[in-house]
Amino acid sequence: MASTRTEKGTTSKTSEPGWAAAREGRDGPWRRRYRIARRSLGAAVLPIVAPSVLRALARTWSVRLEGEGHYEDAFRHPGRLLSLWHGRMLVSLPHHRDRGMCVLVSPSDDGSLILPLLARFGQRVIRGSSNKESARALRAMLRELEAGGTVVVTPDGPRGPRHSMNLGLAWLAKVTGFPVLPCGFVCDRAWHLKSWDRFTIPRPRARLALVYGEPLLVERDADDAALARATDEIRARMLAAERRGFELLETEPDW
Repeated sequence: MASTRTEKGTTSKTSEPGWAAAREGRDGPWRRRYRIARRSLGAAVLPIVAPSVLRALARTWSVRLEGEGHYEDAFRHPGRLLSLWHGRMLVSLPHHRDRGMCVLVSPSDDGSLILPLLARFGQRVIRGSSNKESARALRAMLRELEAGGTVVVTPDGPRGPRHSMNLGLAWLAKVTGFPVLPCGFVCDRAWHLKSWDRFTIPRPRARLALVYGEPLLVERDADDAALARATDEIRARMLAAERRGFELLETEPDW
């Protein structure tokens, strides 16, 4: 009989009838049809509505910046990788409008939904992933970086878990030779989608904190162990930047 281990270390039978019925309820045909219909509706409505709504919301926000020296340090290099969590993509989008940034976006259907919004805020797009198997995306990122550009990467996307990372971003920093600028973008009041990343949409009159951490370079000769250490360090700096952002807003982290 199949079983799975829970977070508390106990086992639950995954082949029992009740479990199978619950699974069918979550992943049954009608649920799949609903998700497809919802995605189709979003693809039709989002390009029309979202940019105007976000611009209207952003006019009510107040923004506090910290770590601008780190931002400037990263921009002293010919190119740089800007790293933020997937669920925070909207928080900094108006502030970074028309800065010539290029966002790495998943080739999935969900990734396609955000393309019109990025375009309306002056962000260009590379479709692909940050792993070394995505050769076409890697070539596009190299061209962008070598031309002096900024590539924005969400290392826990597109599927999570939230705040998780593989070696892909550190590997990109290694093979390109460009720094990673770890970022923490937070707000004190927001709507959170019921998604794995609790996607953040700041509410009207929200206070935002945009914190840039210390850039990190990865040596060209880094082996897998060094890449793992660099990955842990990038993650730690991103989380520290978010914690600092919440401190500036005098509120508790939302994770």
